Amino acid sequence: MSATLAPAVSTERRAPETRRRTRYLLWTVAAAVLIVALTYVLPPFRNYQLATVGAYLCVTAGLTVLTGLNGQLSLGHGALMATGAYTVALLQERLAGQGQWTLLVSVVAAIVVTTVAGGIVGLAAARLRGPYLAGLTLAVAVVVPAITSTFDKTFNSDQGLSVYVDPPPLALGATFPYERWQAWLTWTGALLTMFVLATLVRGRFGRSLRAVRDDEAAARIAGVNVARTQVMAFVVSAACAGLGGALFAVLAQSVSPGAFPLSLSLFLVMAIVIGGLGSLAGAVWGAVLLVALPALTHSVTDSVDVSPAVAQRLEGNLPLALFGITLIVVMLAAPGGIASLKPRRRKA
Repeated sequence: MSATLAPAVSTERRAPETRRRTRYLLWTVAAAVLIVALTYVLPPFRNYQLATVGAYLCVTAGLTVLTGLNGQLSLGHGALMATGAYTVALLQERLAGQGQWTLLVSVVAAIVVTTVAGGIVGLAAARLRGPYLAGLTLAVAVVVPAITSTFDKTFNSDQGLSVYVDPPPLALGATFPYERWQAWLTWTGALLTMFVLATLVRGRFGRSLRAVRDDEAAARIAGVNVARTQVMAFVVSAACAGLGGALFAVLAQSVSPGAFPLSLSLFLVMAIVIGGLGSLAGAVWGAVLLVALPALTHSVTDSVDVSPAVAQRLEGNLPLALFGITLIVVMLAAPGGIASLKPRRRKA
């Protein structure tokens, strides 16, 4: 009798999971249709900004898993992005002109290299807590750009490397807008990332992450391998950062140490806090803010009649100040971040 009941119970347990995956898949397809429609409506520069949001979303979604769901603070995700970006640049330099497939190979290689780097950092991070963990990731953020500046024969020092990217496929037409093609590329990566992460965090892996974040001792008693869960969180987050960095290299078609400063890592952390820590919807808000706030700063600087030197200083410092002010305002109005704001229902 038990032999006949076991498969039935297993099927009952799998049914909600299957329905959940189907729902996520439908949301992903709907989002893809919306993005494609937007790229036909928006002008080229807005399409470029839309593509940038997609690249940032890969990183903020991964950082949400690590910091929001697992409770591990990382101040070094800008360096992980740089690892993915430089991997793409070095591979594209050797594979240039051999077809569209080379970009896919380079991006996959960037994810693999960054995942390995994230795994090494994660092994050390699993032994550290609080300020020690912040110090470790801060060191990563400083060391990686320093390495690219030091080994100038490989990374061309501060001038950086150019990234060769093939034009859009001829099947799309000879005059297909390049910015639209970039938006399609980055959002393909972003939507795949969101689908995989949404499936992961709603399953057993996500439950382990939240258990470790809430109480490590209780999680250990419940049978959760705390160290392995923390390392896996770092690995998943690093893979997302590598993908984001690779897509940034494709967008900018160049990489240099100056593109991945320490402030980038701080912006990423602030973005997921403002968007909503621990929520993938908050990661979307964070990615939008990472593009919108610097653009707003640029508009403010252009509208003020100051000397070019002052305007340059304003553009360098205003984004960080604007992020700080936004963080304070959002935390006062909605401690759970923008994603926690929901419209109130009127009482009948």
